[in-house]
Amino acid sequence: MSEKIFFGFCANNALGNLPGLLAAVQQADRDGLDLVSMFDHPYVAEYLDTYATLGFALGATQRITGFANVTNLPTRPAPMLARTLTSLSALSGGRVVLGVGAGFQWDRISDMGVPRLSPSDAVDAFEEAIVLIKKLSGGGPAVTYEGKHYQVNQIDPAPVAAPLVWTGSAGPKSLAATGRVADGWLPPLTADWLSERYRTSRPVIDEAATAVGRDPGEIRTIYNFPGRITDRPLATTRDDDGRWIGGSVEQWIEELTGAVLEHSASGFNFTEPSGFVEDLSTLGRWATEIVPAVREAVAK
Repeated sequence: MSEKIFFGFCANNALGNLPGLLAAVQQADRDGLDLVSMFDHPYVAEYLDTYATLGFALGATQRITGFANVTNLPTRPAPMLARTLTSLSALSGGRVVLGVGAGFQWDRISDMGVPRLSPSDAVDAFEEAIVLIKKLSGGGPAVTYEGKHYQVNQIDPAPVAAPLVWTGSAGPKSLAATGRVADGWLPPLTADWLSERYRTSRPVIDEAATAVGRDPGEIRTIYNFPGRITDRPLATTRDDDGRWIGGSVEQWIEELTGAVLEHSASGFNFTEPSGFVEDLSTLGRWATEIVPAVREAVAK
C-alpha cells in the first residue's frame, strides 16, 4: 500500500503519572511509533492539561506526533486553538494533529463557565472551528470570518501549515461535518471495522464528502483499539458482542493486517483495556513485535 498507516498509543496524562508518561512517550519515539494521544478533560483536576503536556512530550522526543484524543473544543476557542496548534507545529517540526470533538460531558463543561450549547449548535460550532483553524494556518491574507459561533476580523494566519484534522464524530450531523471539512475520523472506542456503528456511520461521512466534491477516500479512519496482548493465542479474540478483546502477537498481526487490506483501516491507536497504555513492556510488544510485522504485511 502507498498510503501511510498510522500506529500509535494512548498515554495516561494523569497528574500522578508524569514520570511514567514521559518514559512511555520516549520509549514509543525510540521504537518508531507514529502517534501519541492523550485525553482532554480540562474539568478534571487530576489530569494534566493536554496541550501543555503535548508540548512537553514533543519537546522530549524526535519523531513521534501528538494529538488530543479528542480536544474538548467548547473550552478552547477556535482562534486561540489555531495559534496553539500552529505554535506546536512550528516548535516540533510539524508533529501535531488536531483531534477534535463537538463537546462531551456538557454538565462539566458548563460548570467551567462555558455557555451550554444544544447538540445541534455544538456541531455547528465544531464545523466552524475546523474551517476557521484551517483559515488561520498556512499564511496568506488576513482572515475575516463571520460565523454563527466564531467571528474574527482581519487576523493574519500563522505562516505554518494547518495540521491534519481528525474528528471524534458520533452523531449523523457531526459525521456529515467530518465528511465536509476533516481529514480523518476516530470512531468511538468500541466501534471497529466490524461493528454496526462503523457500518452505519462511515457512509454518512462518505456521502457528505461526495456532496461537496471531495473524494471520500481522502478521509482516513484511525481506530482507538483496546485489547490485551497475551503470551498464548486466545480461543476467541472477540467477545459475545463482537468486540475485540485481544490475543497473542500473531493474532494481533492477523487482525490488523486484515483491517488494513480488507477494510481500508488507516491507523490504530492502541490502548490497554483501562483506556491507556501504562505498562511499558506491553507498549514495547506493541511497538516492536506487532507494528513492524503489520507494516511489512500490508506493504507486500
